[in-house]
Amino acid sequence: MNAHSAPTPATAGKSGPLRGQIRAPGDKSVSHRALIFGLLSCGTTEIGGLLEGADVLATARACAALGAKVDRLGEGHWRVQGVGVGALLNPTETLDFGNSGTGARLMMGVVAGHPVTARFDGDASLRKRPMKRVLDPLALVGARVLEGAEGGRLPLVLEGAREPLPVTFETPVPSAQVKSAVLLAGLAAPGETTVIEREATRDHTEAMLAYFGADVRVVPEGAHGRRITLVGRPELTPAKVMVPSDPSSAAFPLVAALLVKGSKLAIDGVMANPLRNGLVVTLREMGARIETLDERREGGEAVEDLVVQFSELTGVDVPAERAPSMIDEYPILAVAAAYARGVTRMRGLSELKVKESDRLAAVADMLRAAGVTFAIEGDDLIVEGRGPGSVPGGGTVTTHMDHRIAMSGLVLGLAAEAGMTVDDVAFIATSFPDFVPMMRRLGAEIA
Repeated sequence: MNAHSAPTPATAGKSGPLRGQIRAPGDKSVSHRALIFGLLSCGTTEIGGLLEGADVLATARACAALGAKVDRLGEGHWRVQGVGVGALLNPTETLDFGNSGTGARLMMGVVAGHPVTARFDGDASLRKRPMKRVLDPLALVGARVLEGAEGGRLPLVLEGAREPLPVTFETPVPSAQVKSAVLLAGLAAPGETTVIEREATRDHTEAMLAYFGADVRVVPEGAHGRRITLVGRPELTPAKVMVPSDPSSAAFPLVAALLVKGSKLAIDGVMANPLRNGLVVTLREMGARIETLDERREGGEAVEDLVVQFSELTGVDVPAERAPSMIDEYPILAVAAAYARGVTRMRGLSELKVKESDRLAAVADMLRAAGVTFAIEGDDLIVEGRGPGSVPGGGTVTTHMDHRIAMSGLVLGLAAEAGMTVDDVAFIATSFPDFVPMMRRLGAEIA
């Protein structure tokens, strides 16, 4: 999404019951990685259910710039003819990741392990986001930043290692992106690359490494952590990937159904990875009526169908150690908390300050605009719920170019007395291009 496009405002008004059956878009994390592993495999990888949002399409373009042949065969159906580990081409154009921190950071890991030089850039929002946490461990592998903005921010030029070194690295903060970047760099290094994390983070990279034939071992480390060891220089085998539905995207219609009286919604094929299901766990603790049907596995990931109904929610205390399994869902959880009875305390949200926007500040502004009482104490967000249907609303949500704040603001308005206006819904296209039309089809009042 071009940072200079004219904003696209939208207003969500108090809605009648939401009804229907939907499938949320393909998981963004798995979509990025399916393309990248296609690039790093020798041969043809077929992908079904790929999320065709702006973020993932930026990764597809970067894979093509690094030597892969990338073709769209139909809706969500893509084919990647890869070059294999160690055989990337020098990109002639800038790798522009738009709004996608995940794409940029993962691809930095890929470039770091190869003797190529690439220029990374993104939109105004991505240029503000920290890259140093990824670049520091990649420097240990042998990569160098030749030019870059202050604090390791974009735009920057990264020179990959001629002779990449295997490293043992302990992540300073829980971050699947940092872990993944180190493992992707380690693919091209001889010997074993090890990442130690004190808090387990989403494990899509490890699952896909194994699925594509790499030798990767995962063992517990400490109370909540893990040690991941990868044997470098594998010959990755092309594989067919069916991308499951994104739990972070499914979260928005799911919470809308919980909040709008009389609603009942079936949501098909949602990823049920235990390192990604913190929101559903929390909502069930709050009293949400969420039924699980048909648990199965697709593309190496656990998947389930959900049936969700309007529920009277009660405030809860959300422990800090749950944050890695729901880090992208806190804005929509704050919306659910606004309609719950009693106080919800979400602990340990420091990571929200370095997302697409300072998401903690953006959530606070959104709650204030809706007339909801809240407090921020350190890294905790405390929301005083007003009960079902009793949020005043009537304000305007400033999205700060953040797709999740935009969708959360619309869901907030669907059950508010006076609705809510969102200043710019254009950025929703990065993760859920069909969100507004789909919500309208279910009965949502969005103008």
